Amino acid sequence: MIEMLSLYFSYPFVRYAMIVGVLIALSSSLLGVSLVLKRFSFIGDGLSHVAFGAMAVATVLDVASDTAVVLPLTVLAAVFLLRTGQNAKLKGDAAIAMISVGALAFGYLVLNLFSKSANISGDVCSTLFGSTAILTLTRTDVRICVLMSVLVILIFLLFYHKIFAVTFDETFAQATGIRVGAYNLLIAVVTASVIVLAMKLVGSLLISALIIFPSLSAMRIFKSFRSVILASAVISVICASAGIFLSILASTPVGATVVCVNIAVFALASLAGTCFRRGA
Repeated sequence: MIEMLSLYFSYPFVRYAMIVGVLIALSSSLLGVSLVLKRFSFIGDGLSHVAFGAMAVATVLDVASDTAVVLPLTVLAAVFLLRTGQNAKLKGDAAIAMISVGALAFGYLVLNLFSKSANISGDVCSTLFGSTAILTLTRTDVRICVLMSVLVILIFLLFYHKIFAVTFDETFAQATGIRVGAYNLLIAVVTASVIVLAMKLVGSLLISALIIFPSLSAMRIFKSFRSVILASAVISVICASAGIFLSILASTPVGATVVCVNIAVFALASLAGTCFRRGA
């Protein structure tokens, strides 16, 4: 097994996949805790479907770097969802459902009507489930991912205390002078950026799992915000690395394998949490 892994890691595309996978997992885990505690988990689904629609448009237009199209459109959708969710006439969950289904249908329709590819079903499957995208990364993709991941981590570290306050009690945070709206917008925009990056790893339909499962696993064992953040980051990186290793060894789709590893770890964490509570 070690010899086989050594052989695989001699190929640049495998090294690129591991670098991108670990960075995306780390970025997703940092945001996941805040999103879960703020009950914004479903925003990942909505934005991932928007990203799919934008990816379809970029594919049809034959844009050299699809990230240049997908990222701005997904960020705009994040802003729209945040603003619309505050509207009494259209609640947040309704807005997410509306934009999610609409973007998914629009993207598939565009691909069917205008795509020049002979394998539309394969392209759609790859985009939705990330079956091969992570193994076809270029150096430019890796550089963009490294840059965006570093920015996400820096933003989280620089505004850690503000994000902590906004996550737990927006009313108190606003009373202390924190611009709650601005930080909610920051969280939404950063989430959109992470989702665009994560499409390369797990596809647009499985992104929420990468954001949510590590956070939920950490919450089953730890209680403090900082402990949950650190544990979530460690769990997410381990699951991403293990998922990529297993997919290489078993020749399974990378995205689905990573998500299944996250599910297994969540089950173990739930069991461990139950044992700890009973022992206490």
